[in-house]
Amino acid sequence: MTDPKDFNERTIAEFRANGGQVGGPFAGAPMVLLHHIGRKSGTEFITPMMYLPADGGEDAVHVFASNGGAPGNPSWYYNLTAAGNARLERGTETFSVSVRELIGGERDVMYAEQARRFPGFAGYEEQTRGVRTIPVLELRRTTP
Repeated sequence: MTDPKDFNERTIAEFRANGGQVGGPFAGAPMVLLHHIGRKSGTEFITPMMYLPADGGEDAVHVFASNGGAPGNPSWYYNLTAAGNARLERGTETFSVSVRELIGGERDVMYAEQARRFPGFAGYEEQTRGVRTIPVLELRRTTP
């Protein structure tokens, strides 16, 4: 089995070498690199992930704490909700963002749209049914 850290490092390198585009399982998908600080360690982490553009422009994206359909949320979710902010690389641009968790119907609409565009997300939701609801976070650009 491939080490997830190695996979992420290769994806990050490919993202940066190609202006935000990657191939393999992410070919054609909108991608960002999420910079977040470990809530316990204080260490900066960079996590590549797919996103859904928010309505109304380029100032916000939605990300999904699917964790590949695992029963628990990914560490980055806890880091973001604890900090309330992060940094994003999208294309060749890096900027600061605020973090807001979507709940209820707003969450459901965004998750359904992501699952419509990328059916793997529907599979993650099925895998976690009755165990957890996959969180959806809005990451909105903040002014410097």
